[in-house]
Amino acid sequence: MDANFWREVWAENNIAFHQSEANPMLVAHFNELNLANGSRVFVPLCGKTLDISWLISRGHHVVGCELSEMAIEQFFAEQGVTPQITESTSGKRYSTENLDIYVGDFFDLTVEELGHIDAIYDRAALVALPKPMRDRYAKHLMTLTNNAPQLMICYQYDQTKMGGPPFSISAEEVKQHYADNYALTVLATVEVDGGLRELNEVTETVWLLERR
Repeated sequence: MDANFWREVWAENNIAFHQSEANPMLVAHFNELNLANGSRVFVPLCGKTLDISWLISRGHHVVGCELSEMAIEQFFAEQGVTPQITESTSGKRYSTENLDIYVGDFFDLTVEELGHIDAIYDRAALVALPKPMRDRYAKHLMTLTNNAPQLMICYQYDQTKMGGPPFSISAEEVKQHYADNYALTVLATVEVDGGLRELNEVTETVWLLERR
C-alpha cells in the first residue's frame, strides 16, 4: 500500500469511510483529554473529516496532515472557506483561523514544521495502515508530538474475512505500539451499526493514551 493507493481512493470518490457528522465516539469522550481552551490538536491522516470542524467549535486549534490534496480542497469547499496556501517542507500548508492542514506524506512531516502539540486525535490513521507501516507510524507520531496524549479509535474484526483498510487492531497490538510510553485505558467498545462493507461483526473501541 503506497501513496498512490490513497490518491486513487479520493480520485475515484471511494470514500465510504467518510462520515457526514462528527464521530460519536469523539463527541462522547473528547473531554477525557482534559484540554485547556486553545490547545493544539493533531489529526493525522485527517481526510476531510467533519471532526475537524467539531474540534474547532470546541475552541481548539487543529493541525491536520493528509496525503490527498483533493480531500483537503473538498473540505474547504464544503465549509465555504478559502484557505491561505503556502509551501512547507513536506508539501503544502492550507491555513485558516485555528486550522492548519499539511498536504503531503505523514512520514515527511518534521517536529520543527508541526510545532508544539497538546493532544492527538487518531480517528482513522492507525487503522488505515498495514502492519509494517503501523509500526513506523506509531514511532514517528510519538517523535513528532513528544508523546502527546491521544484519543484513538480502532476497529476489531476477523481480518481473515475482510481485507483492510480499515484494518483490525487488537488490544495486544495497541499495547505493543504504545504501552512503553503511555498509560492505556479503554473508554468504550461498541458494535458498529451495519458493520463494515460486507462484514457485520465489527466492534469499535476508543482508547485514551496518557503520557507516562
